[in-house]
Amino acid sequence: MTGLLGPAEIRELAARLGVTPTKKLGQNFVHDPNTVRRIVTAAGLTPDDVALEVGPGLGSLTLALLPVAAHVHAVELDPTLAAALPETAARFAGPDAARLTVHHADALRVTAADLADPAPTALVANLPYNVAVPVVLHLLAELPTLRHGLVMVQKEVADRLVAGPGSKVYGIPSVKLAWYARSRSAGKVPPNVFWPVPNVDSGLVAFTRREPPRPDVPRSAVFAVVDAAFAQRRKTLRAALAGWAGGADRAAAALTAAGVDPGARGESLTVEQFAAIAASAPDASAGAQ
Repeated sequence: MTGLLGPAEIRELAARLGVTPTKKLGQNFVHDPNTVRRIVTAAGLTPDDVALEVGPGLGSLTLALLPVAAHVHAVELDPTLAAALPETAARFAGPDAARLTVHHADALRVTAADLADPAPTALVANLPYNVAVPVVLHLLAELPTLRHGLVMVQKEVADRLVAGPGSKVYGIPSVKLAWYARSRSAGKVPPNVFWPVPNVDSGLVAFTRREPPRPDVPRSAVFAVVDAAFAQRRKTLRAALAGWAGGADRAAAALTAAGVDPGARGESLTVEQFAAIAASAPDASAGAQ
């Protein structure tokens, strides 16, 4: 790869655009070419992959993606950065810039129709810390064509996303990502590769989409059980799911029918077990609340 952005290029671009990274938008720009090379390599893109990047910022990762993907969709909320990215690509990526489509949009609101031509197959992004989990879950729900991905997020968030049952950090993000995909940690990224330097490490999370564990149960019903189970982590499932089921006894009956101990806690259950509980809901409306 050539034409990647180092610290000098990042500073020059930012100065020319009058851009100062803002905490509100979770902006931390990567200025280390080796880091973006590492991300692209770990993403395992094939020549026919269509990459989706969220929060491209000044274009560090975008420029590394363009030579290896069939196309790159870059979704950027900041209007100044969105407007400047095509010019940056033309300047640093040459002919590969023709593979780029920039969308000035909120990633939490983009739809499959917005990104249809061509449809994304891989999510590769340095995600803003403050919206990382909602963005990943929204895109997996909205874009069935996404087959795999690699995202850089706050290390603490990365740990939560890949955690398994029984872990102290296993929770709602862990279970909901497991509904869509198999995930794993793909390494740690130090703060000094960013401008400004964050006060936390970052982590890489790789995922590969899979079929839902229970295609016969609506995702919304399963997620309602998950939300209720973790709303009160210290309580047994019999107590935590009382509101969802319409009473503790009804919750216990649903849990027993699903083969789950009513005295267990949410952090010990797999996504398959949460789906089984949703399938055993006392009535259909309870699981959809």
